Amino acid sequence: MTSAKPPDKAPVTPPSATRGGGRVRENLLGLLFVLPGLVGLGVFVIFPLVQAVYLSMMGSDILGNPTRFVGFQHFAELFTPEFGNILLHTLIFTLIVVVGGVVLPMSLAVPLSQKLPGMRVFRTLFTLPFAYSASAAGVVWLLMLDPSMSPVNWLLRLLGVVAPHWTTDSGWALVTVSGVTMWMVSGFNLLVLAAGLAGIDEEVLEAARIDGATGIRQFVSVVLPMISPSLFFVIVTTTLTALQSLGQPQVMTDGGPNGDTSTLVYSIYNQAFHNNNSNYGLASAQGLVLLLVGVLLAVVQFGVIERRVHYR
Repeated sequence: MTSAKPPDKAPVTPPSATRGGGRVRENLLGLLFVLPGLVGLGVFVIFPLVQAVYLSMMGSDILGNPTRFVGFQHFAELFTPEFGNILLHTLIFTLIVVVGGVVLPMSLAVPLSQKLPGMRVFRTLFTLPFAYSASAAGVVWLLMLDPSMSPVNWLLRLLGVVAPHWTTDSGWALVTVSGVTMWMVSGFNLLVLAAGLAGIDEEVLEAARIDGATGIRQFVSVVLPMISPSLFFVIVTTTLTALQSLGQPQVMTDGGPNGDTSTLVYSIYNQAFHNNNSNYGLASAQGLVLLLVGVLLAVVQFGVIERRVHYR
């Protein structure tokens, strides 16, 4: 009687090969997930940046088509008093928008965070500017400040104050456009700061009151550190909004009077598109300067201001 033949053993896959194949599949799956983001980054960030660098070093014809290599000639054209004034206007505009766009909603968010009747209605009214587009806000405030029908001028006359020419006076045009932009960003900033204030634990505030921290001292020593992440976010986003603002000076003053409201973004638009200028080379050089200004401000904000942010 013959004994039964034992079954053949299945080949054993080495553990290293299994781990290697799984790692490859995980990498491919991860690449598949990030591929849409990489495509968006390449199309909307990297390609425009490379195109801007290319155009900044090329001369163009009357239609804006690149025709010849000019090197750093467009950058050399920026070393003029006119471009210096544009940078100064951009700095003043950004300072007014950022400082006012943070202080104003903060001063409103503190009383609106109180649990009193009707506060939701007031909070909604104060955040309405967030829904306005730049063009709509510009038109509304042009009507509000029109000398023939301005309610603002009417109130000033009641107080015995002579109203200035808000958009045509060189001393007031930039302040007016900055104020409208500040009004626009205040609605969104109020929402963010109010949410930060709502997240403060009442027990912490009560403990601070027991220790003698009340009023201004409580706000500076307790409230501000606790909402510092929201405050830092508001500062960064408002700075970016101010640097990129175009609709307000375009609609309200068209860069005037005498270029007093011509910011860096408006100058880029003016060189590239306004009145069919098609000077894409100089506009691209100014765009790279704007990029550099934004990067420098981001370095300062994240390197200096963020150190004072208290993340919980």
